[in-house]
Amino acid sequence: MRNILLVAKREYLEGVRGRAFRMSTILVPVVFAVIIAVAVFAGKNSGVGKHVLIATTDSNLAADIQSQLTDDKDSKTTVDVIVPSSPSERDSLVSKVREKEIDGLLWIDTAVPSKITATYISTSSGDIVIGSRLESALNHALAAERLSARGMSKAEVELVMKTVSVDTMQVDKGGKEVKSSGIGAYLKGYIMGIMLAMTTMIYGMNVARSIIQEKTSRIFEVMLASVKAGDLLAGKLLGIGAVGLTQLAIWGVAAALLAGSAFAAPVLNGQLSIHLSITEGLLFGAYFILGYLLYASLFAGLAASCETEQELQMYTPLAAVPIWLSFSLIWLIINNPSSFWSIAASLFPATAPIVMMLRMGAQTPPAWQFAASLAIMVVSVWAVLWVSARLYRVGILMYGKRATLPELLRWLRYS
Repeated sequence: MRNILLVAKREYLEGVRGRAFRMSTILVPVVFAVIIAVAVFAGKNSGVGKHVLIATTDSNLAADIQSQLTDDKDSKTTVDVIVPSSPSERDSLVSKVREKEIDGLLWIDTAVPSKITATYISTSSGDIVIGSRLESALNHALAAERLSARGMSKAEVELVMKTVSVDTMQVDKGGKEVKSSGIGAYLKGYIMGIMLAMTTMIYGMNVARSIIQEKTSRIFEVMLASVKAGDLLAGKLLGIGAVGLTQLAIWGVAAALLAGSAFAAPVLNGQLSIHLSITEGLLFGAYFILGYLLYASLFAGLAASCETEQELQMYTPLAAVPIWLSFSLIWLIINNPSSFWSIAASLFPATAPIVMMLRMGAQTPPAWQFAASLAIMVVSVWAVLWVSARLYRVGILMYGKRATLPELLRWLRYS
């Protein structure tokens, strides 16, 4: 045990004193903050400031659409109307779009009242936001016009067409209704999932790189004279894992301090409200430890069977497949966290850490699912560690011999 702690201490101090640790501890949260800020800014300003031309023969319809678009202060849309317009004018109006005198043209054909058609023409195929706003304004105006044609007064039409916003509530475990935030839940689960994926992969690869470097430098031959191979592997796993926990703790304390500051108050309100309970924090730590041990043990076995770091990197995309699979299920998990596939993915050990974080962001799973998931991960870690330790004992002293599958099976028998 003393040798394990000595190796762990060496790996830990080497990790936290390194420049890479200091830089990543500072830069990773900054990069995440910049990415989120850019995404929010881009979403808020998409489709803003457009100059649109509406061409139709129905002046009332065009005026209603223009009124709705200009009343939306967030869109900052400039709307011009050409009424009445004839088919012969369409080519000249399209040329204005082509020459970028205007951003888009909404052409409305009302020749057949029962079959009105509308076309939006622009130079960009990605005008999704402004296209959606135009479609909403057009349908609202058509509905109001048809109701007025059936004898309803303007006040009655406005009452019928008045929209109602929907507040989202969530029933907690105590049966109480609490206000929920879909965006906040999504962000919480997504950020925790990203942090778990990033840290487990990074520190798992650090274990593998450390083994490769010591193997290629032949320093193992000296170290094994005083320390058992199993103690070396256990020390590496504990020391490098402690570095990861230290980094997560620093980020957690910094996030808590920032959340309580006046700077974060405008962000952590309303729809962007993000709250992390003590239970969620403890589960996050548990899944990090188990996820790290699972991937680090896997990488340790792979590293022992590789001759160079370049050879090891060839296996990295395969090891990342469970992470890609976890994030490919994000919309299914957020929208239906209790579905069969969500539960199955949260019980599968390779995807459980990330999927459970995503599920907790949407809806806290039952306690038995947490217990089953953690128990399966513990057994999986033990199994992978058992295999990797035996590959490690033989592989670290093997040089110049390709590690084929039959060769790896012989290593397991030798150890």
